[in-house]
Amino acid sequence: MTAESFYGSIPVFRGFTSLMDPALYAPLPDDWSIGVADIVDSTKAIAAQRYKAVNMAGAAVIAAVTNALEGREFPFVFGGDGASFAVAPDDLDRARDALAATATWVREDLDLKMRVALVPVSAIRSQGLDVRVARFGPSANLSYAMFSGGGLAWADAAMKRSEFAINEAPDGTQPDLSGLSCRFEVMPAARGLILSVLVMPVHGADPSAFRKVIEDIIHLVERSPDGGRPVPPQGPPLQWPPQGLDYEARTKRGGPLIARRARVLAYTLFVYLIMRFNLNIGGFVPDVYKRQVVENSDFRKYDDGLRMILDCTPQLERALSDRLAAAARDGIVRYGLYPQDAAMMTCFTPSALSSDHVHFIDGARGGYASAATALKAMMA
Repeated sequence: MTAESFYGSIPVFRGFTSLMDPALYAPLPDDWSIGVADIVDSTKAIAAQRYKAVNMAGAAVIAAVTNALEGREFPFVFGGDGASFAVAPDDLDRARDALAATATWVREDLDLKMRVALVPVSAIRSQGLDVRVARFGPSANLSYAMFSGGGLAWADAAMKRSEFAINEAPDGTQPDLSGLSCRFEVMPAARGLILSVLVMPVHGADPSAFRKVIEDIIHLVERSPDGGRPVPPQGPPLQWPPQGLDYEARTKRGGPLIARRARVLAYTLFVYLIMRFNLNIGGFVPDVYKRQVVENSDFRKYDDGLRMILDCTPQLERALSDRLAAAARDGIVRYGLYPQDAAMMTCFTPSALSSDHVHFIDGARGGYASAATALKAMMA
């Protein structure tokens, strides 16, 4: 079964509050594979304030695989310091090559080490786990994949045990990262703080009790203005030269870095002037694009656990913390919360004229990686 015929057949659900409804999730075909990637020692990179590099590496996985599959839709999820996705058998070789090339690029251009793996869904099911996927539509423009069944978490743990590993491509191999950029500035908290939230089930916990906790958390957040979305209604701030100029230059192919940097500098100035003066050019309407950036922001997701980047009040942070602490005492969840003063965005825009550009959100001072560190500390 192709990616289009399987993934395209899953109905899109709109209300995030229905996230935990099992009927929304369809089991992946048995001959598919799960791709997983993460940054080794991301905690050290975060401590060195290399937040943007870590996020760029995670988003590069999705950009490289999307471009290798020639834009065909497939299920993926951005995890801050990595990414996970699912591919059909016909796309397996392309995905493997894209992962291998991305790992090489991350080492050479970002000075980070990325581990990558492809895990057969059949291997996951042999462990008594499953991989089920749903499609959440944050707007009419696009949908994001949500994963349940415990299989993604098992695949990630297997990768960290060096199982199903994919070797890096030869030195100098450059993945196709067209459309990957990070031109927007960080987005300061408007309601008090940006909170990175990570909630996972305790092994063996009652699934219905875990579902109730997640639904309680989502309902608390839904009462917050705009569901806690950390992206300002008018879109993220934009300056020139952009903060992520060097990273974007490194995504380009061909020629020395100084020449690529000059090309990106010129192009981003062109874009900045269009956005700054609200110029409609060749079918591109800045106000429409900014609205889509807000709507298409990937600030909450589910991949065997709940991940959210919220702009929230101290009162909401306390309410979330109290509910999660009670659930942890009852042996239902393990969780990590990490407060910071801003969020950041990494963008994947294959075409500015199409409405399905994707914008990955993380905390700007540690984000998901720091929430994961807090979660591990709780387990210890």
